[in-house]
Amino acid sequence: MISLEQLVRPNIWKLAPYSSARDEYSGKEAHVFLDANENPYNGPYNRYPDPLQRELKQMLKKVKGIPEENIFLGNGSDEAIDLAYRVFCNPGRDNVVAIAPTYGMYQVCADINDIEYRTVLLDENFDFKAADLLAACDANTKIIWICSPNNPTGNSLNRDEILKVIEGFEGIVIVDEAYIDFAQQLSMRQELPKHPNLIILQTMSKAWGSAAIRLGMAFASKEIISIYNKVKYPYNVNQLTQDQAMAMLKDPFEVDKWVKILMAERSRLMQAFLELPICEKIYKTDANFFLAKMTDANAIYNYLVEKGIIVRNRNKVQLCQNCLRITIGNRTENNELLSALRQY
Repeated sequence: MISLEQLVRPNIWKLAPYSSARDEYSGKEAHVFLDANENPYNGPYNRYPDPLQRELKQMLKKVKGIPEENIFLGNGSDEAIDLAYRVFCNPGRDNVVAIAPTYGMYQVCADINDIEYRTVLLDENFDFKAADLLAACDANTKIIWICSPNNPTGNSLNRDEILKVIEGFEGIVIVDEAYIDFAQQLSMRQELPKHPNLIILQTMSKAWGSAAIRLGMAFASKEIISIYNKVKYPYNVNQLTQDQAMAMLKDPFEVDKWVKILMAERSRLMQAFLELPICEKIYKTDANFFLAKMTDANAIYNYLVEKGIIVRNRNKVQLCQNCLRITIGNRTENNELLSALRQY
């Protein structure tokens, strides 16, 4: 890895961040708050939230095994994705490399930030070779994006190849693990101390059943996290989100139960799909969804919409022609989907 100063945009490296009075008195006791022009009534929501979400990070440390100084929290993983471009990529000059197909927000954020987005097509097994990703890089490549388990394909990517990318690239490698709780493969979190160019993304939206609160996590070196905190907006994670996240983290074993139920439903639903005449293939998955190749994805999708059942049509995505992406719902929802498809 080249030095972090060389990777970060010069204006970001020199940036003097916004500082609130809440940052300045950190670590000291206070009970009268006359610093932020807040209304003294309607507590506790009259007060701005902790800009660094310290209490929440302390709870995450216990669950994720990551020190607070290595945790960034954002408004969904999308904030951490966008910040990567704003921190590391010079608009109109730098580029990033990603597998294809994969999560669409990587390219959307690249386009918003005027960054060239290069793709390397996955093979017939929806996997990749590190050498192919590295070959797509040049002197202006700042970030490599890897989503594992991948979206929309659902499969975990080869861990050894991911490590080869991390070790062979001088820039930033971001591994998005939004669906890692459903996978057999271990998280890359424990690799962080060995790889200062690694950023790992996770979320409360999937296994934790908390998509509505919009809480994303980035794990990285304390140096990278400090730069993220410098660039983010001061109060990017609201108090309602922090409160609900802490409530969820008090009982992680409940989440484990949900995951087991969903994985059992996943197996049942995939087996049922294989028995449908309109289903040609089911792809291996390590996520809370699976990709199914259908006889006519567009027609089947439209039929389901008419029935009030919404799945994801991936027919226009590279390598996913005639494919529908099916999220695993509860047993009632899954049965309704199967009943509709059996009547197609």
